[in-house]
Amino acid sequence: MTQQPATFYKAQIEKYRTQLHAASRKLGLSSLLRFLVFLAIAFAVYAFWGNATAVVASLLVGIAIFVFLVSRHSDLRYERDKFRELIKINETELEVLKRNFHNLPTGDEFADPLHPYSQDIDLFGRASFFQYLNRSTLIEGKEKLAQLLLSNDINQIELKQEAIKELAEKADWRQNFSALATLVKTETRTATITGWLNNYRNFVPKFMKWLPLVFSTISGVVITAFFLDFIGGIELALWFFAGLLITGFFLKRINLLSTSVSKVQDTFHQYYQLLALIENTTFHSELLKRNKEEIASEKQKASAILKKFSRSIDSLDQRNNMIFGVFGNGFLLWDLRYSWKLEQWIKEHGQVVQKWFRAIEFLDAYNSFGNFAFNHPSYVFPELHHDSHISEATQLAHPLLDPEKRIANDFSIEKEQFFIITGANMAGKSTFLRTVSLQILMGNVGLPVCATACHYTPIKLITSMRTTDSLTDDESYFFSELKRLKFVVDEIKTDKYFIILDEILKGTNSTDKAIGSRKFIEKLVGSNSTGIIATHDLSLCEVSEELPQVKNYYFDAEIINDELNFDYRFKKGICQNMNASFLLKKMEIVD
Repeated sequence: MTQQPATFYKAQIEKYRTQLHAASRKLGLSSLLRFLVFLAIAFAVYAFWGNATAVVASLLVGIAIFVFLVSRHSDLRYERDKFRELIKINETELEVLKRNFHNLPTGDEFADPLHPYSQDIDLFGRASFFQYLNRSTLIEGKEKLAQLLLSNDINQIELKQEAIKELAEKADWRQNFSALATLVKTETRTATITGWLNNYRNFVPKFMKWLPLVFSTISGVVITAFFLDFIGGIELALWFFAGLLITGFFLKRINLLSTSVSKVQDTFHQYYQLLALIENTTFHSELLKRNKEEIASEKQKASAILKKFSRSIDSLDQRNNMIFGVFGNGFLLWDLRYSWKLEQWIKEHGQVVQKWFRAIEFLDAYNSFGNFAFNHPSYVFPELHHDSHISEATQLAHPLLDPEKRIANDFSIEKEQFFIITGANMAGKSTFLRTVSLQILMGNVGLPVCATACHYTPIKLITSMRTTDSLTDDESYFFSELKRLKFVVDEIKTDKYFIILDEILKGTNSTDKAIGSRKFIEKLVGSNSTGIIATHDLSLCEVSEELPQVKNYYFDAEIINDELNFDYRFKKGICQNMNASFLLKKMEIVD
């Protein structure tokens, strides 16, 4: 079962390599054919030189064929590049299955030390859960994924699970979505685009709806009259300069519009293709159906509407061809014709573009979830309950640990229980805390968890595990930790959280720490909170004698044949074996 994803990715690579070879061969033949057509045009001009009619006919036919072949060549090159990208996607997945993922984006920019858990559970950064999970291809999709991981949202988890399960089954579709998004490189953020669309002010007069067409028709008559000697060159030139004069009156604002739409062209080209992919797909899960409804349009498909805008931008860009720009505006009022069309599009659709962008970015983020579920067929989706247990997991383990080496543990905690975990250094306490934290986070976003069975009552997560001092704010380590604990206390006053703490009050002396830690545990228990605290302070375990909600667990270490051994097993009771002195001697730090 665990080999299923690897088998799929290897088959995909073989399939796309075959298709890449065929596409590359077609591309080579296309290049040769274009060259032969060029030679044929040159030969025809040479052979028919002196016969103006034959030369013009040869040029027109030859150029038409050549333009068609150029367009076809672009399509073939796009197809080849898509196959290359699909091969790369599958090769990446094979590497990730081997736990080689440290070259992927780290998500460092999303880390937030003030967040309820972001700083503590290796959510972002090198070797983080985000780096392992993220397959978003759009910048905004990556941001959406981070937002979902940071949301601490416990609503609609069943719907989230349903959507992730459906996307897990659409492996080919997910890969095509990613390849399509990757092939078009964009530089302008969608938030910038929607802001520009929402604030755009028209400058093209309403009569430009019909004037360019009328002007072009008259231009055709004038040019025909010139060739038939009904009018002279002066009249033709006057009409030509009249067109340039009309365009010139709006030139400054046309240039500004042209510059603006050129910046968004790649984004619209990319997004209309992604919209078409979504529109042509049938979704069954409620969340994905709702998302697809966001791009529904009463008159025509959203992809067709975006494509129309993209093509209008292409048409306006023809002004950058100096010869066409001059004659197109002199005889056709080209710039004004397409400036008017762009402005009408903005007026009609500019306000809904943001909704379409969001639908695409939502799927880009959720593709990462679907990919994760597909890559881990042995993981289980937590069964959601609202009973006395917050979490009841069998063979729970950390998803980033090597499956061949990791040690899984059963874990069960009831509402309003508090576990105190003791243990020797390196025995596995901190890893266990992060395992439980990730189980809660993954359960809340709808992901399957690394366990053989899991029952879960949705609850928000809050942690205090990695407090640091702040030199810039002139804060001591102890004061920073107090601020974090104050944050925890304030948050649990207004909502239910699962609290995970690692060795609190490290910044003070042992006696003061023991007294303060005990009072803090008593406060948390008194607030009917649920959670775990790891500590080296065995005296803290005595709280369980007075408060039945508190339970003691430990991770053990044994010295066997002068070597330190860990079993990484979660056990009930209090740890009696510490290893600091042994390690100091073993590493010859002390005698």
